[in-house]
Amino acid sequence: MSSNKPAFSRPLRVDDVPETGLEIKLAANEEERARLAAADDLDALSLLEAELHVVRRGKHGLRVSGEVRARITQTCVVSLELFETETREPINVVFAPQSEAEEAYERAAAEIAAAPDKAAALANQPDPPDPIIDGKVDLGALAAEFFALGLDPYPRKPGAVFVEPAPEEAEAKAGSPFQALQDLKK
Repeated sequence: MSSNKPAFSRPLRVDDVPETGLEIKLAANEEERARLAAADDLDALSLLEAELHVVRRGKHGLRVSGEVRARITQTCVVSLELFETETREPINVVFAPQSEAEEAYERAAAEIAAAPDKAAALANQPDPPDPIIDGKVDLGALAAEFFALGLDPYPRKPGAVFVEPAPEEAEAKAGSPFQALQDLKK
């Protein structure tokens, strides 16, 4: 796989979005799902689709809202068994021309840096718009990003319960390392 080729790409030209907006449905094909599964360290990705509403935001901007859905196979961190699950992630992103997006990002960063409580300032700061690059937004990359953000980093199969293993007999006799040092002194 070429490192420059996105795992899932559906570019949309801003000029192609009418004033009334667009309803767009995306679905990753088998090759794209395999690339996404590899990129996100999944055992399998049998479905990835998004339903998006794209509307104009001013003359040159866009707002993309909707949802990405997926059916994935992961390895349970408790039992190490494979299991299938479904995920849904909402999407709501504003896009602006690159220069406007960069200015908004710099303003937001400056406000956070100047705030006495940086954590509160960061939590209350609205996200700056994402940049429109070369007059396009990549809806596939956006769906893939929100899909990845919604993945559980420690997937657990429903009903899986961790049972602490019984201590080995030698470990049970040894006790703590400090007890072993005490025993050496005797």
